[in-house]
Amino acid sequence: GLPALSDSSTTFVLPLPAPMALRHLLAVAVAALALDVAAASGGSAALGVNYGQVADNLPSPQAAAVLLRALNASKVKLYDADARVLSAFAGSGVDFTVGLPDNMVPRLASDPSAAAAWVRANILPHLPAASITAVTVGNEVLTGSDATMLRSLLPAMQSLHAALAACNLTSRVAVTTAHSLAVLSSSFPPSSASFRRDLLPYITPLLAFLAKTGSPFLVNAYPYFAYKADPGTVDLDYVLFEPSAAAVVDSATGLRYGNMLHAQVDAVRTAICAADYGRAVEIRVSETGWPSQGDGDEAGATPQNAARYNGNLMRLVAQGKGTPAAPGEPLQVYVFALFNEDQKPGPASERHYGLFKPDGTPAYDVGVKAPTIKGLKGSGNGDGGGSGNGTDSGVGMVVGEGPAGTDGFAVGPGGLYTISDATRKVRDYTS
Repeated sequence: GLPALSDSSTTFVLPLPAPMALRHLLAVAVAALALDVAAASGGSAALGVNYGQVADNLPSPQAAAVLLRALNASKVKLYDADARVLSAFAGSGVDFTVGLPDNMVPRLASDPSAAAAWVRANILPHLPAASITAVTVGNEVLTGSDATMLRSLLPAMQSLHAALAACNLTSRVAVTTAHSLAVLSSSFPPSSASFRRDLLPYITPLLAFLAKTGSPFLVNAYPYFAYKADPGTVDLDYVLFEPSAAAVVDSATGLRYGNMLHAQVDAVRTAICAADYGRAVEIRVSETGWPSQGDGDEAGATPQNAARYNGNLMRLVAQGKGTPAAPGEPLQVYVFALFNEDQKPGPASERHYGLFKPDGTPAYDVGVKAPTIKGLKGSGNGDGGGSGNGTDSGVGMVVGEGPAGTDGFAVGPGGLYTISDATRKVRDYTS
């Protein structure tokens, strides 16, 4: 049979077939929804990176800025609103998604003044120098076990939105929250996906809020978890975006899926359409990645597989590709994560999702040139004098073209910064 999609805690089983006519109608609705969202989003996407800091050995935010620039990433997602990071990126043009931590969600839900105070302390001091475009309220709240948190999530989001409105910031700063794929009761085939019935009382009004405010639905999607759970069945090439992978066909729609991440996103798309009657809500992948190391029982956690996953993912982002159900809507993706984080609990893989080690050296060579990011100086597509496959010591992995070397970078052939240049600059900050 076809592989089930999964996240860290749940493996989704193939659902019983829905009536064919209903599935066709839903497929048509999903296609129409995708067109609406594509028009609203302006048809562009850029590479995003999650900047987590659950570690005691990370370099300074200034050093992180150098590495993110070398990746040509124009979007960064934080799990808090760290003033040091936002200050370090002032004037950079990088768009930030900042996070309101889980422990503050009940307070914002019960006390509107708490939301206003949080905005005054964490958003206003950094504008307009830093570009803050979204706030996530909690992380994977709906798949937690705390009933108070579930009840508090939407009221907290509404309270934060009202606080931003009072500062005339709602056109600039969206309010949303990130979800695990475990919010789905079924996920394959994508055309028959649905949200868990017990979560619908929370998800349906939350979707209405997102649609009303023009905010995106965020999903943390990890094909790695599906492979780890069943490496004997799940095709490794399929989860790693390899062109040689056999496509998986959704028999109800005829859509062909060449990778699992796109199937997971279209499953969420179908569930949203079914729960929210087709109102346009953009879907973004707020986390995805692959660990470069793991415990003995964590199949596939190797530097080679991590390089293939993230390298192929970056190529898809660079090409502006959407999913089979929404080919005209470039998928916004945030890679997890910038650094290996040595204090994250759980299996060894949790501490090895980073593109970089804390000393600024690459955890592995992604082996691709970065996409060109509009609005920033740079071209990851220029001829840098290297193959871009990680084998040429002249240029190596991606980079951004700089403003006449004003930041002290060494500039290689073609005006491109290399990852090794960035690493040397990081050492300058940390030495």
